[in-house]
Amino acid sequence: MEKTAKIYLAGHDGLVGAAIRRRLEQAGYQQIITRSFKELDLRRQEATEDFFTRERLDYVFLAAAKVGGIVANNSYPAEFIYDNLLIEANIINAAYRTGVKKLLFLGSSCIYPKFAPQPMTEDSLLTGILEPTNEPYAIAKIAGIKMCQAYRRQYGCNFISVMPTNLYGPGDNFDLETSHVVPAMLRKFHEAKIREDQTVTLWGTGTPRREFLYVNDLADACIFLMNHYDEPEIINIGVGKDISIKELAEMIQKIVDFKGEIIWDTSKPDGTPRKLLDVGNLSRLGWQAKVDLEAGLAETYRWYCENRSDRN
Repeated sequence: MEKTAKIYLAGHDGLVGAAIRRRLEQAGYQQIITRSFKELDLRRQEATEDFFTRERLDYVFLAAAKVGGIVANNSYPAEFIYDNLLIEANIINAAYRTGVKKLLFLGSSCIYPKFAPQPMTEDSLLTGILEPTNEPYAIAKIAGIKMCQAYRRQYGCNFISVMPTNLYGPGDNFDLETSHVVPAMLRKFHEAKIREDQTVTLWGTGTPRREFLYVNDLADACIFLMNHYDEPEIINIGVGKDISIKELAEMIQKIVDFKGEIIWDTSKPDGTPRKLLDVGNLSRLGWQAKVDLEAGLAETYRWYCENRSDRN
């Protein structure tokens, strides 16, 4: 990407989008184009096409999406599939119609089958059933991947798709109804500490294993791939190692300095038993994550304490 190119960052105010924006600005890119939801509803095809036609964009980071944790995915499956299908379809088609040089579509590791061999390689896509709790979201993301590949095959568009693992970091969503596991745990332990509770109750058994990537590392990887990757195949972004949810909880408990006991509510679902990405393809291109999990969690907790809504 040229430093003077017009770069549209869809979803600039979300966890991922905000991190990509910070990294682009730090790298000296001069024309980062953004629009808030009030300014542009990406679910509206005509509005999206008008925006692309007016702006004549060079590059697009498609980070706009409706996202959430296991509670949100269970509660709002229709919104997760509808909103995400519309957003990606409108942007990808408009990018083709207006001659965008390159587009990067952000998928998710949840696209892989529930029981895919671990670590999950890119070619395991569509080889088995999905995890039921987030199937609508996963199907929408798979559709985005296939749309990028179809437009590449039919029209020659340089559209690439990246699959990040579970993310966390400053700017995350800490709403307990819609958040992912890391921000939810950080908030639960923090509030229990403030109330001087004796216990914190968490969902499931604690046995599933997950991989966690600091969001600034993801942003760096996306910019790296926008500059160095032009293949039709999807590519994983992760750290290449995982941790059990129980180990994660104990690490967060230590960081927050909560002295009580963890209770596991085994009546609640665990989700996929294990999600670990094979990041060999990305490593061979010369990129690897830099931020250690414990250090990243500590920085995320610091951000939460400084920015939580109830802070005086």
